[in-house]
Amino acid sequence: MAVLASGRGAGASPFVPEVVHRLGVEVGVLALALWTVLEIARRREERGVRRRMSALLALAARPPRRRWGPARTARAKNWAPPLGALAACYALTGGIGGVLVGLAAAYGTWRWGRRRRAKGDGAQARRAVRELPLAADLLAACLAAGAGPREAAGAVGASLDGPVGARLGRVAAELRMGGEPAATWGRLGAIPGAAELARCLERAASSGSPAAVPVARVAARCRAERTRDASARARRAGVLITGPLGLCFLPAFLAAGVAPVVIGLAGGLLRR
Repeated sequence: MAVLASGRGAGASPFVPEVVHRLGVEVGVLALALWTVLEIARRREERGVRRRMSALLALAARPPRRRWGPARTARAKNWAPPLGALAACYALTGGIGGVLVGLAAAYGTWRWGRRRRAKGDGAQARRAVRELPLAADLLAACLAAGAGPREAAGAVGASLDGPVGARLGRVAAELRMGGEPAATWGRLGAIPGAAELARCLERAASSGSPAAVPVARVAARCRAERTRDASARARRAGVLITGPLGLCFLPAFLAAGVAPVVIGLAGGLLRR
């Protein structure tokens, strides 16, 4: 058994260097193939980057083309109904009369659309005025808790669903992306009644001064103005409601109280 084992060991030992050599060659070939693939991928990526850079430089050197932006889309939406009314009237009537009727219909449609857009803008402005005191209170609470103006604007913008919340969220996003603070906070001040709030937040963001108390003061002022406006509307409604009452009761009073007296006096004078 010892002789057999020694014979097996002596017979297997010459294959060990050959196996090691073969494994080394295979590993080297695989490493060379992997390096070749990686080098080709790197060179292709470099060529792609150079092509993109040259395309960007050529695009920057080229004069900018005028694209169809949101302003043109809004203008097209405003002019589409009048033009449609003009075309429909001309197609139905025809001739000079169709043109005149179409122009009248187009003018009426344009006036109706303009009035509807103005009513929508007024509704948005009234909603912003109603939402502003709550937004100022929430901003003051966030600032008192230790948040910065940008973080407070982002938190309040995410929690409110109206125009003031949307504007606060947009302001926070622009400031996070490195926008100009004065211009960015000025967009918040474009909301009716929010100019002082925007100035307080801009001053706090630029100088680091505490803004919780000034913002709370702005919220109290906005709430007081809203209360005064509600009281003024209530008084105006009380005055305006006397018009229909006067129109209803005055003819009846004249017919039942004044007219018989006048008729009686006129009859007496005529008999004399």
